[in-house]
Amino acid sequence: MSLPNCPQCNSEYTYEDGALYVCPECGNEWSQDASADAEDTKVIKDSNGNVLQDGDTVTVIKDLKVKGSSLVVKVGTKAKNIRLVDGDHDIDCKIDGIGAMKLKSEFVKKA
Repeated sequence: MSLPNCPQCNSEYTYEDGALYVCPECGNEWSQDASADAEDTKVIKDSNGNVLQDGDTVTVIKDLKVKGSSLVVKVGTKAKNIRLVDGDHDIDCKIDGIGAMKLKSEFVKKA
């Protein structure tokens, strides 16, 4: 009997704990009856735990330095019509005065 790899970190060292699978490497827990399609869809949440969707407007909660530039995205800056993407920086958006940016969802809140 083969257990599935962790959907979050792809670790092969998963184990069963009651009705859940558990990954000892990243701490992810998921249901045994969850279909493979449901595991592949990633839910992206803001700093307050609100679920984000494409087209939402978000507000930056912390001053963010723009890598490779002297620009800073200030607290309270709004990014309209965001697009969710896979990767470390999971939000694509345009910010007035700066241009196209990738942001981490942990540094924004839903407006």
